[in-house]
Amino acid sequence: MTSDQGQAGVGKLGLCSGCSHYPDFLNACRCSPGDACIRAHSGRQIDRFLRQNRDEAEKYLADIFWERRAIAARYAPIDTIYRLKADPDEVVRRVVATRLPVEQLDGMIGDRDREVRLSVATRLPEALLVRMVDDDDYLIRATVARRLPHGQLAKLARDSEREVRKVVASRLPPFALHMLAGDPEPEVRAIVAERALPGLAATLLDDPEWWVRLAAVSNAPLEFLPPLTEDPEVEVREAAQARLAESEAA
Repeated sequence: MTSDQGQAGVGKLGLCSGCSHYPDFLNACRCSPGDACIRAHSGRQIDRFLRQNRDEAEKYLADIFWERRAIAARYAPIDTIYRLKADPDEVVRRVVATRLPVEQLDGMIGDRDREVRLSVATRLPEALLVRMVDDDDYLIRATVARRLPHGQLAKLARDSEREVRKVVASRLPPFALHMLAGDPEPEVRAIVAERALPGLAATLLDDPEWWVRLAAVSNAPLEFLPPLTEDPEVEVREAAQARLAESEAA
């Protein structure tokens, strides 16, 4: 016996001894010790085994090893993974949140794991999204803001986090942007100025931050622009001058 054969024998003994799939799966090339093995403590090997043997996945949904349960949840029939919505491991619940039918996600809205709630917020039907506007994590609220129907965006217009309000400013209908025109953050006001109707844009030409004024130049009525041709910031001056010159040439 060569040294390579001896090592292979030891490896097979350690991985296959006592396995219910041995030797049938090995002989049928449905598994491979060290590469595709359900008993390994390697996510890669477990995944390869279940990818090749999806009909086996359901058997491991109650496995003691969290990673085996999580990988099994990827491949098991959807109607068998409902009970894992309350699995003690967050990785398992994350998999479930990405696979359940959207109408079954409402029970995971308050999950204690941020990534689970993020998956839920990404997939939840719009009609139920309003239930997540008060989530403790601003990334969840920002995700909700990207998907909420326009008529409900006002609920997040006074959010405590700038990044959430920026999303709201980018999605509110132009006629409703006045709600954020006085936002304390110039990044939010700049988004408002870029999308504002002429009347609101004119008020933002007096903003203390130059990049907000610059954003407002393209939407403000022409008659409000002459003072901006003497703005202390060269980019604002040039934008106002260019727009006025363009109107005169038209």
